[in-house]
Amino acid sequence: MISPTPRAIFLMLMGVPVLIAIALFAPGLWILSAGWIAAVLGIILMDALIGPRLAAYTADVSAPTFLYVGEEAPVTLTLAFETGPLPRRIEVQLETSETIPPLPAQGLRGWDARVRTFDQPVTASRRGTATLIRLWSRWQGPLGLVQIRHVHEAGHAIPVIPNIRWVRDEAIRLYARDAEFGIKAQTERGDGSEFDALREFAAGMDRRAIDWKHSARHRHLLAKEFKTERNHNIVFAFDTGRLMSEPLGGVPKIDRAVTAGLLLAYVSLRSGDRTMFYGFDARPGVTSGFLTGTSSFPKAQAIVSEMDYSEEEANFTLALTHLAGRLERRSLIIIFSDFVDTISAELMLENVRRLTDRHLVIFATFEDEALASMTDTLPASSEDVARAVIADTLLSERDLVFRRLQRLGVQIIEARPEQFGAELVSRYLRIKRRDML
Repeated sequence: MISPTPRAIFLMLMGVPVLIAIALFAPGLWILSAGWIAAVLGIILMDALIGPRLAAYTADVSAPTFLYVGEEAPVTLTLAFETGPLPRRIEVQLETSETIPPLPAQGLRGWDARVRTFDQPVTASRRGTATLIRLWSRWQGPLGLVQIRHVHEAGHAIPVIPNIRWVRDEAIRLYARDAEFGIKAQTERGDGSEFDALREFAAGMDRRAIDWKHSARHRHLLAKEFKTERNHNIVFAFDTGRLMSEPLGGVPKIDRAVTAGLLLAYVSLRSGDRTMFYGFDARPGVTSGFLTGTSSFPKAQAIVSEMDYSEEEANFTLALTHLAGRLERRSLIIIFSDFVDTISAELMLENVRRLTDRHLVIFATFEDEALASMTDTLPASSEDVARAVIADTLLSERDLVFRRLQRLGVQIIEARPEQFGAELVSRYLRIKRRDML
């Protein structure tokens, strides 16, 4: 598409006063008016002919295989002119779906063998499918009188998945147990309470592990060795309702919770436990069976990717009752959710209480940094004082709900997003060490 630029329109308008004067006072000189219009149109046409041609231009968009939520990835744009002159500057803009925030236009200069490549960084703000719709390109002629626009239909659909790169890095750090050459087999002993074997007592061992009866029989000290219990049920219950779909630091809370949950899932699967994923909003959503072994981790990733965002409030009565009916043995249930005040948390408290009769429950949520900053900021006006008072009231109600949960026997995890995963794994290992399951 070729269109005149503001410079061409201004050039045409420069002759308007003269044309009006000729029409009013010297109509016989109308040929001058026609000549001016023809001259300007001729210059515009010449600018279009001597400039870079639309037919010689090609554009290509190379999309990544997938995107991680909240992590930047490059989309490679390749622009080329097969023949003819090259523009001094070409402006490009990539149009995307709502999963990727709008991208600004980029002005590019310089060509390498008639080709210009550019890596456009994109960041997916939520899970789902991101679409690169089309690439818009435009440039001007040498005189700046015409603007040529090209539209390339890209149509690339890119799946947006939870950020497991951080999960992988954390898992490698936690399980760096390989020997320098080859793999060193290790027996996980001393971390649980299940009896494994007797061995001769040595300095540094726990004296409480001494078996006095067998020591007396063999006439030297023998100690019990324990091994880590396995095959526990770990249930990840994700609230995908309105509150958890709100952004926290540019990324929805549910996506941050899913990332931390995947890290703990990998740790628990490697420890020999069984994991289950459960999503809910106004009604029960995605539900998986119990997964075992690290080989099932890709399946866990696919399951949590299916958990969609919702604008509805979470129905804890229906969701937790449905979950309790699916569990046949004592399990560790981790509820990833959030609340605003004591009124909205009332139904949650009642239904969590029923779960604690049989199961061990952890309530995991994110620290409300916005409210904390309002109370800590030095007020400069009456509005700041009112805002700080309201924020302090909401934080007090939040603490009240946490205390009620703790009285029910529920363990609380409230942490910043960057510390959430580590805190979750630490609490899981503490529970395993104390044999609370």
